[in-house]
Parts: sequence; structure tokens; C-alpha cells
Amino acid sequence: MPDQRERLLSLLRPGTAPTGGGDGFLDLLGEIPQAGPSTGLAQRLMRTSAVPMIYERYWRPALGRVAKGLTGPSMAGEVRIAIEALGLSPGKIALDVACGTGRFTRAFGEAVGPDGLSIGLDGSVTMLEKALAAPNPASVAYLRADAVDLPLADSTVDAVCCFAALHMFADPDAALDSFTRVLKPGGALVVLTSARHDDQPMRLADTVLGGLSGQRMFDRGEIAAKLSRRGFDRVKERFSGVTQIVSGVLPVNIRP
Repeated sequence: MPDQRERLLSLLRPGTAPTGGGDGFLDLLGEIPQAGPSTGLAQRLMRTSAVPMIYERYWRPALGRVAKGLTGPSMAGEVRIAIEALGLSPGKIALDVACGTGRFTRAFGEAVGPDGLSIGLDGSVTMLEKALAAPNPASVAYLRADAVDLPLADSTVDAVCCFAALHMFADPDAALDSFTRVLKPGGALVVLTSARHDDQPMRLADTVLGGLSGQRMFDRGEIAAKLSRRGFDRVKERFSGVTQIVSGVLPVNIRP
């Protein structure tokens, strides 16, 4: 069985090396407490020591249900949607950006099997420690790094997932550029993020609530357009409440 830590090290950009002593994960941030500036209340709460303890079982499902509405997918449904959109199969390399406590990372690890690699990337030590405390498939490796400026080399992964995080990034366009850069030609991307209603006064309410919590409210169709401009095709959208799941695939001829 391959050494997943060594495999992960081989995927890093030239000159990149661990700078901290993360217990069980590669740490590229070292003494930096968190990657990037806080964008508001929601992100500050995520960076506390308390939220990671309840994140996977209570926090994320509860907030997700409010955001997605009664007809939106469950957490298990989100995992299934992501695996299907990414086309995960044995031997592939998947990257779970802003992985939190690792629910998606573990599921991706099962999907890619012992010959594949599922990388969970997050900036929070507490989140990663919680992820490592759960039973993880042997194909899983965790990385503490900047989620916007990914430390991986170009064209190194088959799939990138970023659920419930893009709207909290200070520079979501830079993040999408980075996601695109690390994907192999033919690779797939799936994102779950905010989706502002089209009609007033709901649109105004979405904007105000997003501003108060420090979360960017994207328009419906905005993320799909961003992916299309970056060369993705087979772009698909799914809306639930104030959320959208958007996926796309890089054509095999996207790069020389």
C-alpha cells in the first residue's frame, strides 16, 4: 500500500516543504494561527476551538438545513452528489478544500480506494485534529495549508471539492483560479456555496444577512459563469434555498 504522506509530499509545488510539526498531518503554515484574514463572524466562529467539536454532527447539518431549506439534500446527500459530480473511482486523487473535520475526505478516500489518494486540506489545527480522531481510510492524508493559494503543483489532482467555504474566502476568484490550476485535464470540480434569490425583497434580505455574517452572497448563475470562463465544460447547477452546487469538467485539451 502506498505511503500517503510521501505521495502528498510528491504533489507539492517545487520548493514547498512542511514548516510545522503537525501531528498526523502535513503542516505548511507552522506558527501562523490561521490561513488568510477573517472575513467576518462566520469565519471567526469556525476558527474557535469549540465549533470543530460540534461541527460535523450538529453545526454544519443545522446551518446547512437552514440554508438549503426543507427540500435540499441532507449531509449524506451532499456527499453522494459530490462523489458523483467528481466521478471518483479507484486510483484517483481527490482534494477536499476546507475539509473541516473530514466527512467528505473520508468518503472520497473510500471511493478512490487504497491505490488512490484523498487529501483533506484546511487551515485550522483544531479541525484537522478532529478529522484525524475519526476512523480514516488508509487512502486519506491531511494537509494544513492556504485554501486560496493551494500549495500543490499544476495538474496534480483528478478532482477538487469545496463545500460550504468559497463564500467565506476573501478572494474567491483567486481560489477558483487555484482549483483550476491543480486539476489535471479531464479533472472535475464541484462547489457548494451561497446563492442569492433573484426576487426582491428576498434578494435584499440575503445580501443583508450575508453581510452581517461576513459571507459573500453569490448570484444564481454567477459561479457557473466563472467556471465557464476558466474553460470548464459540462457545467451543472443545482439550487436549494440560498445555496448552489455547481460542477464542471476541464476538457482534456485545456492545456498543451
